[in-house]
Amino acid sequence: MYQIYPRSFQDTNHDGIGDIQGMINHLDYIRDLGVTMIWVSPIYKSPMVDMGYDIADYQDIDPQFGPLDDFKTFLSEAKKRHIKVIMDLVVNHTSDQHDWFKQALADPQSKYRDYFIFKKTKNGEVPNNWRSIFGGSTWEPVVGESNTYYFHTFAPQQPDLNWENPALRKEIYHMINWWLELGVAGFRVDAITHLKKDLDWASLPADGSDGLVSVIKKGQNRPGIDVFLKELQKETSDKYDAVTVGEAYGVPEEDLIKYIGPNGYFSMIFDFSYMNIDVINTDEWYRGRNQWSVSDLREALFSSQQVASKVKGTLANVLENHDQPRVLSKLVPDKQNQTPAAAKALATMYYFLPGIPFIYQGQELGMKNFVRDDISEFNDVSSINNYQMALKDGYSKERALAAINDKSRDNARVPMQWDHTEFAGFSDVAPWLKMGSDRTGIDVQTELADKNSVLNYYKKLGAWHHDPVWQRVITTGDLQPLPSLPETVIGYQRILDEQVLTVLVNLSSDAIQIDRNKNGVILEKVGNVTINEKNISMAGYGAVVIGLNASR
Repeated sequence: MYQIYPRSFQDTNHDGIGDIQGMINHLDYIRDLGVTMIWVSPIYKSPMVDMGYDIADYQDIDPQFGPLDDFKTFLSEAKKRHIKVIMDLVVNHTSDQHDWFKQALADPQSKYRDYFIFKKTKNGEVPNNWRSIFGGSTWEPVVGESNTYYFHTFAPQQPDLNWENPALRKEIYHMINWWLELGVAGFRVDAITHLKKDLDWASLPADGSDGLVSVIKKGQNRPGIDVFLKELQKETSDKYDAVTVGEAYGVPEEDLIKYIGPNGYFSMIFDFSYMNIDVINTDEWYRGRNQWSVSDLREALFSSQQVASKVKGTLANVLENHDQPRVLSKLVPDKQNQTPAAAKALATMYYFLPGIPFIYQGQELGMKNFVRDDISEFNDVSSINNYQMALKDGYSKERALAAINDKSRDNARVPMQWDHTEFAGFSDVAPWLKMGSDRTGIDVQTELADKNSVLNYYKKLGAWHHDPVWQRVITTGDLQPLPSLPETVIGYQRILDEQVLTVLVNLSSDAIQIDRNKNGVILEKVGNVTINEKNISMAGYGAVVIGLNASR
């Protein structure tokens, strides 16, 4: 699965913003990575407060990306290349510019008032002390109506939909099925565990200096959410055999079977077990980095895989997405070690795990974070809000900016690097978001010509998933974590009948030696790897994949 962030993929109409035609232009490039499905981040009509996750019209394309006919062409061209397309589905909330919300504000007696969550209070007090994901209260006063507020889990411009209302749910299902009829293969379902809120709307003890408490404690994975998710599945995806990928934060282990079991709500969910391993607080991420170890990463990877295996479920395995910094900058702390070898080692680590490997645009190049000099250079609403929260918490401007540079979602949203020209082949004008300066050799044109590049390594990894000899063990083989390895090594085997794949990855800059002989042949390696009768030696940020096919 390849994730396209359209705004940053390629601009073809000279406005500095990526568009659908730019996506069409590079379908062959995506196919050559071994990709069979594309996830397109939001392209719906939107004021772009949260970069498209604030939808003003569910059944229209935003003009900056092109007309609906362009998207239909994209679907048909992808189909010619045997690539399916899924879209982002954002149904926890809309934009405050959506017609439903405008009508809800214009007429408190209209049916649309109950499409959202409004509360009246006494003496102008907010209904409770819940803190939104982006900071500040979840309640926004309604202009012109005293003591009246509307609810938003995310930004004030993203009012939550009222999923307790059957009429609202019916409208949502109609919209989803309209896209499926158009030819979309399914959806990545955004923020889905927030649909159900505790209807007592009670305050809780504050968990921060602002006197507020995180909304996830009363508005994520709450009792009764299964009613909504079962109905959503029955009325949409089951009817079309659609692919659904749930963004399902915080699902308890005992509930996982409901989500991705044989009759689960979704085809798969993202494995977030290690995505935020580097942050202390996922809502207030300005608070800094968590001191994690490779052992912590290993434990997170394997424990989530084992839980998914128990329920016969599928995980969407990810290193990056549009909400995360670049993985090289996140999981390789020393900048001197943020090399092509490290990028390949990380790719090896996750690409052979059970589940579906996802690639986020630019990940296959080894793109990295870069430092912005001022908060004005950021576009991401979450980054700007975290900066403001940090200042209120007593951080200096320098310290706050450093925290934002480290974790900002804009790190992943930098335009795609197609060549080494001024604007990297993304556009012939200045792009909507400032590009990094540390990108020498990190672009498609350069890497295609280098047989040892990160890009060509990803192409080889994709080919293994289609290899007639090894495809079955990669896709259906059992996972066996390898014990008694050095602290900085992640190792596992995939086993099916008489086939065994052994994967070893050294996530440190030090060369290591493992007292373990592995029969078989080297299928892939990163850096200097030697195997003899007694041990395996790997260079720093080295990796090796060894295949044993005893039936041959």
